[in-house]
Amino acid sequence: MKKIFLFSTITLLTLSVFAQKESRTVPSVNLKDMQGNTINTSDFKNDGKPMIINFWATWCTPCKRELNNIAEVYDEWVEETGVKLIAVSIDDARNAGKVSPYVNGKGWEYEVYIDANQDFQRAIGFQNPPFTCIVDGSGKIVWTHTGYQEGDEEQLIEAVKKLVAGESLEEHK
Repeated sequence: MKKIFLFSTITLLTLSVFAQKESRTVPSVNLKDMQGNTINTSDFKNDGKPMIINFWATWCTPCKRELNNIAEVYDEWVEETGVKLIAVSIDDARNAGKVSPYVNGKGWEYEVYIDANQDFQRAIGFQNPPFTCIVDGSGKIVWTHTGYQEGDEEQLIEAVKKLVAGESLEEHK
C-alpha cells in the first residue's frame, strides 16, 4: 500500500510540474524603463510574433558580450522572423545608473528595462545571468537558456526560426 501511495504521489507531482512548465507564461511584474517610467511585463507584446527576453547586468561580461554580438545581427533577425528582443537589466539600485550610459554607448536597438529589485528575476525563477527566454506569440515561455558562450546566439535564432515555422522547441538549458 505504501508503494502505491508513493508511486501515486510521485506521478501527481511530476504531472503537476510538467503542466506548470507547459503553460508557463510571462509573469506580471513592474519594471522601470531607462527614463524611469513603470511598465508591467504583462504589457510585453509583439503582435503575435516571438519575443526574446534576455536578463543581463552591467557587471556581467558574458551578458554584455552576448547582447553586443546579437546587436550585430539583430536587424536581420527582425526582418527574417519578426522577433523582438527585450533586455532586462538585473543591476541593483546602486548600479542601475550605469545601465543607460552603457546601452546608449553601444547603440542597442532593444527595449531595455531595469529590474532593480530582481522581482522579475525571482518570478521567472533563475539564479544567474545571462538568462534568456523565448516567448511565443501568445505569451508562453517556450525555451530558456542559462549562460553564454560564443555562438550561442546562433542556437537562439535557430530556435526562433523553428518557432516561427510552427515547429516545437525542445527545452534548452
